[in-house]
Amino acid sequence: MRGPAAFMGGMSTEKSLDFQGSSLRLLRMLRPERPLMLLGVALAATSVLLSTLGPRVLGHATDLIFAGVISERFPAGTTKAQAVARLQTQGNHRVAALVNALDLTPGRGIDFTAVGHVLFLVLLLYVGAAVCGVVQGWVITTLVQRSIFRLREQAELKLARLPLSYFDRQPHGEVLSRVTNDIDNVAQTMQQTLSQLLTSLLTVVAVLSMMFWISWLLALIALVTVPVSIVVTTRIGKRAQPQFVRQWSTTGKLNGHIEEMYTGHALVKVFGRGEQSQAIFDQHNDTLLRASFRAQFVSGLIQPAIMFVGNVNYVFVAVIGALRVASGDLSLGSVQAFIQYSRQFGQPLTQVASMSNLLQSGIASAERVFALLDADEQSPDLVVGIASKDRPDVLGTGAAEPVISAGAVVFEHVGFSYDPARPLITDLSLSVQPGQTVAIVGPTGAGKTTLVNLLMRFYELDAGRITVDGVDVATMPRESLRRRTGMVLQDTWLFDGSVLDNIGYGRTDATEDEIHAAARAAYVDRFVHALPDGYDTRLDSEATSVSMGERQLITIARAFLAEPAILILDEATSSVDTRTELLIQRAMHSLRQGRTSFIIAHRLSTIRDADLILVMEHGSIVEQGTHTELIDADGAYARLYNAQFAQAVTSE
Repeated sequence: MRGPAAFMGGMSTEKSLDFQGSSLRLLRMLRPERPLMLLGVALAATSVLLSTLGPRVLGHATDLIFAGVISERFPAGTTKAQAVARLQTQGNHRVAALVNALDLTPGRGIDFTAVGHVLFLVLLLYVGAAVCGVVQGWVITTLVQRSIFRLREQAELKLARLPLSYFDRQPHGEVLSRVTNDIDNVAQTMQQTLSQLLTSLLTVVAVLSMMFWISWLLALIALVTVPVSIVVTTRIGKRAQPQFVRQWSTTGKLNGHIEEMYTGHALVKVFGRGEQSQAIFDQHNDTLLRASFRAQFVSGLIQPAIMFVGNVNYVFVAVIGALRVASGDLSLGSVQAFIQYSRQFGQPLTQVASMSNLLQSGIASAERVFALLDADEQSPDLVVGIASKDRPDVLGTGAAEPVISAGAVVFEHVGFSYDPARPLITDLSLSVQPGQTVAIVGPTGAGKTTLVNLLMRFYELDAGRITVDGVDVATMPRESLRRRTGMVLQDTWLFDGSVLDNIGYGRTDATEDEIHAAARAAYVDRFVHALPDGYDTRLDSEATSVSMGERQLITIARAFLAEPAILILDEATSSVDTRTELLIQRAMHSLRQGRTSFIIAHRLSTIRDADLILVMEHGSIVEQGTHTELIDADGAYARLYNAQFAQAVTSE
């Protein structure tokens, strides 16, 4: 679209990061998978509970072994009370307190049967935890992938609802980056962090409970790491957030530049702009390198900082725990279990810290996707129905959808501008009879393409209205309006598929015979048999196997097949050779029969037989009439025509 190109400007797509709000919105995406979420939480809780019980039960095995070793130092047949009394008599009060705290029988030794039972129980606990963890991983993967599936659907549907003005302001590579790279990054983040965050939270709760059960004093010492870890993570995280936003914003700009240079590769070579293109690429790439390095390095500082805090805490727990064992207040197995719990307590904090860079990156990408989903959409279609006194322009509920048959088009005092400060079309009125061929000519930027874009409701009017067969197009469903309107543009568009598929795109219910008939009417049949597989020859988006003129004929055949009531031809012959132009003109002449047609052309020789020629300048119709009438008037059209004729003579 050439009209709005001048207003693309340099709009920034970057917005400040709302980490909390975007995180909550991302979690709300999981609501449709609530049963799976509950199952995942239950499995995670079971897995964590079984894992948490392991050290406590294993500590009992340590107590059995330690008690057995100590019992061998006392003669068999004595009682525990006698052994404790003997130690107190000898002045070994600390050892006596330790022996008194143990469950032992003097002279018995290690009870390997009991130890074996305990170890087997620990094995069962860990196997059960592992099985629950595996199933929980499958559940989390399922709900995440389903959520991302819906997010991609939402993005695709959103693109269909966005007005063309949105794409005028956004580089294509930037939009593609949001619906591909950013969504993939969100998927990776959720997949890698959701299960881990859930497990970490449950682990902290379960481990903390066991720690208070064993020793409230040691538990309070271990809790000191929590506020310290939060402060460290918050301070470092705030420095990393802007860098991740910058990283993904620059990624979008880099993708946009690469996409432009790839699609325009030939022109870049022709104009010798390879070095300039490389310089722009290097600039974006260097910016991305610096932003990515800072984001990853700063966020990477969190894990070693948390590990340092955890190691300091471990030292305090070990020393104080040893003193408690020596005093008999705790058993050796209890301290062993507590030390394991203290490491487990710090492990979730370290894991969350290590995921901080991934979380920051994923939330930054999620916010870019949400910005796309929150973009202003085109105005919704009005409800089809019966006209009322209050709203005579709206059809009331229950009435049939308007059908475009004759193709009478009327512009009534139409006003429009891409930029409110720069009006383009003001108070334009025009009446086109059914079956008429209307040619629109004028200098570049006069509003020719804008006029037909308004007819197609690609943009909404600022003033006035446009009617087709007496019905305001603003009250018609866009799909209904466009289904009965055919367009052949200067820039041909073919998709990855066969020639047959590309022609059949014009009407989904068309038979193969109807497609062949449309191909013959558009002179596609003349060259298609020279292709390797005829109508089954596959074309890609660049359609390198066919020429520019042949591509144009395929798009005309597509329009033939659609059987539109209104036809729009936008400079369809401007980039082809003379022989192909004659074929295209013949095809378009056949296509225009019995249809209301709008032809936008710079080659005035191609529209001399039009029923009505409009000359536009600065968004207004300055002249209208037939070719003969306008030549006789010796006005703007005559000057354009004579200028082209003189240019043709000079070129000869």
